[in-house]
Amino acid sequence: MEMLNEEVRDFTRKQFEAELVNPIELVYFTEEKSPLIIPGQPVSSDCQYCQEIKQLLEELSSLSDKIKLTVYDFKKDAARAAKYQLDKIPAIIIKTDSDTGIRFFGIPAGYEYMSLLEAMVDASRGQTELSPATREALKKLTREVNIQIFVTPTCPYCPMAVRLAHQMALESPLITASMIEAAEFPELTQKYDVMGVPKSIFNETITLEGAVPEEVYLEHVLKAAGV
Repeated sequence: MEMLNEEVRDFTRKQFEAELVNPIELVYFTEEKSPLIIPGQPVSSDCQYCQEIKQLLEELSSLSDKIKLTVYDFKKDAARAAKYQLDKIPAIIIKTDSDTGIRFFGIPAGYEYMSLLEAMVDASRGQTELSPATREALKKLTREVNIQIFVTPTCPYCPMAVRLAHQMALESPLITASMIEAAEFPELTQKYDVMGVPKSIFNETITLEGAVPEEVYLEHVLKAAGV
């Protein structure tokens, strides 16, 4: 069974044809081992949606010759995962000729499907829709900023926060921005006291709840960087 129905597939193909400019690579870290099978019990795996995400990415990459998909096993390719500073799966990284700093942890379903498409297009175009003032401010960063954005697929406001963070990662090599599907990582949801989404965490200590204007999001990034 296909992940994308005909309507979504046609919409996505047309968007790719119109908006992709340069080649991009989707780097996917998954769990390739066979699931544990117990007679009379549901099939179990440590990675809840690993296979579904792989299928989704395969379908997406088939819609444009400007998209390359590379799949790695998180455990077998531990050294490569460490290069990207990954500590969990499923993980999607968007690359151009270098690492863009854009991450997706968990399935980009529901409203987050558009977050994935927008990030792919932005990376391919090599430019964002951030204001000139924001782009100039991000050039002042001298310290790394790690942004984690907790979301759920049914949250209509979450893509606003995810897109802002991902665009800022594209603008600055010092920023890494990760969408995290809250239900798939309950230990992190508890650690960061995620009671509602979107919730953004900047360098582990600074938090921001809700979808906010670009300038407010930027303030939190600069604060996390000590600017």
